[in-house]
Amino acid sequence: MAGLALDGSNPDVSLLYDINGLAKDAPHWFDRVMEFVGEFGIVLGLALVGFGAWWSVRKRPQDAPSAVAGLMWAPLAAGIALIANIPIRGFVQRPRPFRDHQGLEVLVAGKTDFSFVSDHATLTMGLAVGVFMAHRRFGVAAIGLALLEGFCRVYMGVHYPTDVIGGFALGTAVALLLAPLAMMLLTPLTTTIAGSRAGWLIQARRPAPAAAAGDGIPEFPETRAPGTERGSKDLAA
Repeated sequence: MAGLALDGSNPDVSLLYDINGLAKDAPHWFDRVMEFVGEFGIVLGLALVGFGAWWSVRKRPQDAPSAVAGLMWAPLAAGIALIANIPIRGFVQRPRPFRDHQGLEVLVAGKTDFSFVSDHATLTMGLAVGVFMAHRRFGVAAIGLALLEGFCRVYMGVHYPTDVIGGFALGTAVALLLAPLAMMLLTPLTTTIAGSRAGWLIQARRPAPAAAAGDGIPEFPETRAPGTERGSKDLAA
């Protein structure tokens, strides 16, 4: 795999130089922003998107426990994908691109581990797909952030484009393939929590329906003046 990246005519390398070349022409402050966004910012953004999705799915009247279980699966899927990447990296042993190619603008120094596949791409796409399965609208935003993360990693000069694509594939595969088992285990847990004192974490308490017109007004038996009932009978006679 590493050998494929050594040829400058390889599309992977060409795209690396094209995207990373943007960093050379960008202002210094913009590179610092991209460095923060690529290292930490997108992960924090995904945490905010996940929070928004959780706040929204709690209000669902029917499937809130299963939706929250899906959101719980998102970080678990990302973690499992990162663990799965450890033997993949050790097997492929692809050096970072700046070790084999000259002239790259490397925005983050000290990267000494292997390049394939990208941990950041794996993490962010695993989270994004997990959120998408629970809430489509927030999930689209999460996937958009994950794609931006992949662009940032190449822009920063620390990954090849195929490192990012591999990370996206790994995160997506783990999130989708293990989802049925995860939901089978997590949904009973969230359902149990929903019925406890901590139930607000799973399902928002819905306000009681408004009283209909006349509801809540006590009814009193009809009262008559003494002798009125008897007098009415006499008149009828």
